Amino acid sequence: MYRQFGCFIDGAWCDGAAQLDVMSPVTEKPLGTVAAASADTTRTALDAAARAAAPLRLMGGFGRADALHRIADDMLSRAAEATRMISTETGKPLAQAGREWSLACDQFRWYAEEARRIYGRIVDSRVPGGRFEITHEPVGIVGAFTAWNFPAALPARKLAPALAAGCPVVLRPSSQTPGVAMIMVDCIRAGGLPDGAVNLVAGSTSATYDPIMADARVRKVSLTGSTRIGQQMIRDAADTVKKVSMELGGNAPYILYDDADLDAALDATVATKFANCGQVCVTPDRFFVHASLHDAFVDGFVKRAQAIKLGDGLDDSVTMGPLINARRLSEIDAVVQAAVTAGATLATGGRRAAGFNAGHFYEPTVLTGVADDMTVFAEENFGPVAAITSFTDEDEVLARANASAMGLSAYAFTASPERARRTVAALKAGMVGINSFALAASEAPFGGTNFSGMGREGGPEGIEDYLDTKLAQIVF
Repeated sequence: MYRQFGCFIDGAWCDGAAQLDVMSPVTEKPLGTVAAASADTTRTALDAAARAAAPLRLMGGFGRADALHRIADDMLSRAAEATRMISTETGKPLAQAGREWSLACDQFRWYAEEARRIYGRIVDSRVPGGRFEITHEPVGIVGAFTAWNFPAALPARKLAPALAAGCPVVLRPSSQTPGVAMIMVDCIRAGGLPDGAVNLVAGSTSATYDPIMADARVRKVSLTGSTRIGQQMIRDAADTVKKVSMELGGNAPYILYDDADLDAALDATVATKFANCGQVCVTPDRFFVHASLHDAFVDGFVKRAQAIKLGDGLDDSVTMGPLINARRLSEIDAVVQAAVTAGATLATGGRRAAGFNAGHFYEPTVLTGVADDMTVFAEENFGPVAAITSFTDEDEVLARANASAMGLSAYAFTASPERARRTVAALKAGMVGINSFALAASEAPFGGTNFSGMGREGGPEGIEDYLDTKLAQIVF
């Protein structure tokens, strides 16, 4: 299924130095093999990007805007192919995969328009007859590293603003889900960009990451990944003083106040928690439920969780697919069992799903009586596990919600506008949802604070990290 692709360098698909097996999380069998880059392959891609920098910049914002619209058109025409690839590689249901590809297309549409709006400004100078001119220029070559859980949305969030700004890119997608990025890069050929404007290399850290980070021509790197990897990237970027932006781990608090619409909250929350088998950085992890609603919330949560149908995401009737690999399955089960041993109550789930001869399927799981210091609560579990505790006091719950080094997303459900405003102001997170989980949109800045990363993807803010600001003092 990957034969028409490979590494993409200087405007063409090419073979790699080796072959990389891509495994199905549903069957645990190989989906196929992809061309894997060597360090020399990656350096060739960097050379191509360097040659593309000047012609890409000379296209101007309006020329790049037209190119991004053509790319979006081609992506839309290949939606069925891409949706199936997303589901095949990740196991997520087709409906979720289709929404993800639509979000990826929308990134190119949005940044096509932002390319036309890279505005400068003029400021009067204190020097007689002078003025300051402030302009914005492409930062240079971008190294983009993406995770497997959203194999279309994550590359699009980096490729679209980088190209809009005039920056050539070397993309390194996850080796677990390379095919989706390959389809996207194939669509980019329809844009008519200079050869080398976008390059793709898959492979090991030593073959891809190391050459990109060592090359002084790479002026910015963007990562979606774990906090541990982000910390290492910051250290590595220091050697050549690269700009960095990164969306890292999360451990989102969820607060259900006593005045919330219980049924509406449950309908939205259960669907969100178990989307992509819980493998979402912004999914709610730590559930704080007011004591007056706790039992009813748990009962409703359990009933909805038990109604979820597990299976191959390519089956239209399936509503939750597998975890990405055996390691994730083992880690999730260990965290759940440790919580039960420490005193938490298993309300439903808590084991590898029965009835499957293969695949990394884990039952939708609900834990109650969870203590704040349990691993399942104190750390991102990144799986289909809802850990629930209770509270009675607003100040208390806000303090508990903020007792985390992470700061990506946070959520609260309430009928009070005043309480909503207090909660938004108090929560330490880059994004807060009130009675909503809809945070990911091309027009809105997506990202976190503290150990959850830096920089933003989406919105007008998303292009800023791909631009350098230049000041000129002009006197006549």
